[in-house]
Amino acid sequence: MNAMTAYFSGLPWFELIAMLLALAYVILAARGSLWCWPAAFISTALYTIIFYDVQLLMDSALNIYYLVMAVYGYWVWKNNHPQANLQSSGLAVISLSANWHVKICTALTVLSFALGYIMANFTPAAFPYLDTFTTVFAVFATYLVTQKVLENWLYWLVIDFVSIHLYIEKDLMPTAVLFMIYVVIAGYGYLKWHGLYKQSKSNQINLNQTVNSES
Repeated sequence: MNAMTAYFSGLPWFELIAMLLALAYVILAARGSLWCWPAAFISTALYTIIFYDVQLLMDSALNIYYLVMAVYGYWVWKNNHPQANLQSSGLAVISLSANWHVKICTALTVLSFALGYIMANFTPAAFPYLDTFTTVFAVFATYLVTQKVLENWLYWLVIDFVSIHLYIEKDLMPTAVLFMIYVVIAGYGYLKWHGLYKQSKSNQINLNQTVNSES
């Protein structure tokens, strides 16, 4: 506990703000709030600078991707519905078939092994395959969030569990604890979005019944 307290007391405010905004992004995304994307934008902008400053160039590049996706996600969520506002998104939650996800996961796994091989043999990266796996799947899962695909939270559950293992092995205990919180939020996000998905399907059925009865 003393070691963790000392760690956080020594962190610069710049990094603390980035961490809090990253946590806010996940919580707000789970609630379906459009505010998640501004939080993501500022957080990833800060982390891009932080990682570049300590020469974690791949992490810095990944956060540039997150930065772009924050803008894209905000645009998709806000402009999908004419009445959308900053409290919620008019974009409906959708669910894709298990067969579709199996094909995608197979392709992403092959890509992860290929990139992991490069990282293992041509860079000094630690845990090259697991680290590459989390990066590749995180890139794709972020896109699923922008499209409000229900199953994105299942991807994040796996990514976060693997990340917890990596951070524990690297003795980054505070970060591991943060990702344990992410696991809980991802579980909440899936349940929340599943309820929204069922409600959307129910509303669509009622609308179709009304149209059919009037025709």
